[in-house]
Amino acid sequence: MDRYSLAPLILDSNKKRRIQGTLIFPNTPKNPNDIYVITAIGDRLDSIAEIYYNNVTLWWVIAFANPDIEIDSLYLEPGTQLRIPSVDSLNIDLLKNTIKSLNTNR
Repeated sequence: MDRYSLAPLILDSNKKRRIQGTLIFPNTPKNPNDIYVITAIGDRLDSIAEIYYNNVTLWWVIAFANPDIEIDSLYLEPGTQLRIPSVDSLNIDLLKNTIKSLNTNR
């Protein structure tokens, strides 16, 4: 899943082109097995997802588990504490279905 695949498509003000709407994401519950890391220079969400999930495309799981952190690119500010949701409790299919249900017909 890429970050836009579930986003609703809406018409712009001129009703001439479709643009991506904003997605609503569920809260990611904390788990005692979650991992907390402090970012270093050059750390990116996708590279951290590769380390902890063996999958760079799951960067969004980390991003949405840390809603208080302003993330405007994959790069992270050095010294930022991130919560990495436990891979044991992570159900990607359930998370995708929840995202889809939150964003359908709005």
